[in-house]
Amino acid sequence: MDTTRIKNALWGAFIADAMAMPVHWYYRRKYIKEGFQEGLVEGIQKYEDAPHPHPESFMVGMSYHPNIAKAKELGRPFDIVHKHIRFYDTNFNDLDIKLSVHEGEHKNAMPDKDERYHYHHGLKAGENTLGANLIRVLMRSVIKEGKYKQETFIEDFINYLTTPNLNNDPYTEVYIREWFQNYTNGVPPHACAQEQRNIWSIGSNGGIIRPLVLSLTSKSTFQALGVALQHQEITHRSENVSSALCVLVPLLHALLEKEEPMATLKTFASKVQLTQISGAELSKTYADHNGPGNIPKDDMWKIHTEFSELSVDLDALMKEHTEDEILGSVFTTGCYPEQSLPVLMYLLHKNKFNFKASVLANANAGGDNVHRGIILGLLAGAANDEIPHTLKTDLVEYDSIYQEIEDFVRVIT
Repeated sequence: MDTTRIKNALWGAFIADAMAMPVHWYYRRKYIKEGFQEGLVEGIQKYEDAPHPHPESFMVGMSYHPNIAKAKELGRPFDIVHKHIRFYDTNFNDLDIKLSVHEGEHKNAMPDKDERYHYHHGLKAGENTLGANLIRVLMRSVIKEGKYKQETFIEDFINYLTTPNLNNDPYTEVYIREWFQNYTNGVPPHACAQEQRNIWSIGSNGGIIRPLVLSLTSKSTFQALGVALQHQEITHRSENVSSALCVLVPLLHALLEKEEPMATLKTFASKVQLTQISGAELSKTYADHNGPGNIPKDDMWKIHTEFSELSVDLDALMKEHTEDEILGSVFTTGCYPEQSLPVLMYLLHKNKFNFKASVLANANAGGDNVHRGIILGLLAGAANDEIPHTLKTDLVEYDSIYQEIEDFVRVIT
């Protein structure tokens, strides 16, 4: 694989993450257009601060209930929220912010508008989210050992999240909170991942990003897929994440081998099956229950794992639907791989793998544009010999990211 393309793929992940951060979880695209404008152009066009308030945020009140007594007995740290604790409902603080309404795409409980704190409250233009920074934790573990060692990554993962002031991002995904709840109950670290069958949102884009990066450590696609799937199991026990990786790992490697991007994308898109319930119908199902958490577990499993006989046809999508229809009506822009793969493939196809155009299109698509963007950024970077230099240098931690990418690529090649 070409080392320049590998580096560009990694840069793509960090760039797309930071670009999307200000409008992460904006489901109604009108809020993006109304809230951001560059000249006469509506929407995100450059790195921006996380605004306050977030019109659709239901971060406040997310739960985290570790077994503190057992953790202390075992000598295991339990605090992963630190200075962000005021946003969380835990068993070691009182939530002072009242959840008063059911609004937004999924009708989840949320505070009044002036207390709808952004998921990434406090992050500045060009800063990366926790999802991207955990990629860096993985990269640093590989650099330190000279290769990937599962136990080293897990140790570094625990240390990063339990050490105060390392993580400036308030948004700690549910998979992390569930992982540490299991960890504080004495579960062996390699087995702390929650199952999608028990918690539907474990089947999310967040489970794809690190395994996809780790697949770069293998020269053959055959081996790369095994490495990716094994790493996935550390944090996400999800069939949908595994299915997505089975498409994305060989696609990423084909782009790194300089296969023609558009034809290659169409080939792999045809391997992605469509779910029976999708887009507006899925969102309505959530809203009808006042949030997905109120849907019985077995019903949620069926909603996300019952597939049709149809697969993604990018040319047909372009011909039959407008972008506004694709982003919401045909597919939801939420965090689920079975919805996100068609969306990100459509955005790459429409923008013909132009790096900046694809990254901006993803940001302005809203929804889970941060984690979906990391995947899109990896693919877009892998398909390009050059990406705009200022998109790298305008990242807040450009210098340290640059060094980590250089060292990581040197080790794996």
